[in-house]
Amino acid sequence: MAFYRKIEEQLKAYYNNPDTKILVINGARQIGKSFIIRQTAKKAFKNYIEINLRDDFDSNKMFDSINSINDFYLQVSALYGNNLGDINDTIIFLDEIQVYPRLLSLLKALKQDNRYRYIASGSLLGITLKHTFIPMGSIDEIKMYPMDFEEFLLANNTGKDVIEYLRDCFINCKEINEAIHKTILQKFKEYLVSGGLPDAIKALVEEKNVAHVRNYQKQTLEFYKDDASQYDIEHSLKIRRIYDYLPSYMENKVKRIMFKKIENNQNANYDKYQDEFDYLIYSGCALATKAISNPHFPLDESQSKNLIKLYYNDVGILSNILFENNIQAITNKDAGVNLGSLYGTVCAMELIAHGKKLFYFDSKKVGEVDFLINDYDNLDVLPIEIKSGKNFTNFRAIPKLVDENGTYKLRKGIIFSNENITKKENNLYYYPIYQIMFI
Repeated sequence: MAFYRKIEEQLKAYYNNPDTKILVINGARQIGKSFIIRQTAKKAFKNYIEINLRDDFDSNKMFDSINSINDFYLQVSALYGNNLGDINDTIIFLDEIQVYPRLLSLLKALKQDNRYRYIASGSLLGITLKHTFIPMGSIDEIKMYPMDFEEFLLANNTGKDVIEYLRDCFINCKEINEAIHKTILQKFKEYLVSGGLPDAIKALVEEKNVAHVRNYQKQTLEFYKDDASQYDIEHSLKIRRIYDYLPSYMENKVKRIMFKKIENNQNANYDKYQDEFDYLIYSGCALATKAISNPHFPLDESQSKNLIKLYYNDVGILSNILFENNIQAITNKDAGVNLGSLYGTVCAMELIAHGKKLFYFDSKKVGEVDFLINDYDNLDVLPIEIKSGKNFTNFRAIPKLVDENGTYKLRKGIIFSNENITKKENNLYYYPIYQIMFI
């Protein structure tokens, strides 16, 4: 079963334009990078060559000594000579390219030589790009994430006309038909179970097998933890400790990372663990949101690196950790279980997948707001509050941010909840939770 991925449009545009820089797809393991590149590139080119450099590194290391484009051509010709054409009909997919950083440095020369087309991807590519010299103008990087909720709906055979109806209701602040609301809200809760890993979604949609869903999520979680072992033992242990602690942080009243608790060091701060945080964020295993105490546009100017929240990159991984096979705790509205950490994670996933940089509001005097994002259309800041329970009006900080007579005077704020309520009230807009897919 092949799922629609929004990145397909960018890939097709790249294949149709030979004058662009080499495209590099960066993202965590198991999110479908290789599959979607393979599926689209085979249709676009007569000759398709895929080189998995991780497999090469683990076996014969035939690309280990490549230092020039001539070395590269000789090795590719030795392995795939019968399948090579020219730039018009041949694309070479360099999968897991971060294993050989020298190849990243050669991409500009390969592009300038114009012998073939190229595309590359990697699961720890963000870390490598941060520490590898890449000639200016060599690559265009796209970050890929697990399947978002709209992609999940399409995988569940939800009609595009329904999605467009929901989009219109969001844009024009119109109430949603109750039957449609109930259906989509149930799908949203199923998404909390499956998350966005394509194999997990396939197990849920095709097989209706929760045990298989959870197995894929457990395997992926172990992959993420094992990847940390590339570091020395000291860094590796700290990375895994922070990663394992994330669910407990999300369940706390104060959800930001408490640095002193990582190693029971009362003097610890962000700088002490910057390498570990960089690994988790740039590898794509975790999603970061930085604290803002004075929300003005652009938010990057007033972020605090000393206050940070981390979310898992996939809500299915978190729901597996918290509830395992008891999906009724998630899908049954009467279960009485606090789903706040799941809702926070899924909304972080959605916003990140849509290209939003995440911040949150933190003020001892005013309170906290779950997310802040830059509103580039209005040169303003958009605060977003997520409510997972029945009392969707239980908040104190966000009204103060949008108060026309207050300190901050933000243009508007949004509250997402389970309720089928769409309305505007004192610069606050209320929407059903799943409509965050239209932010």
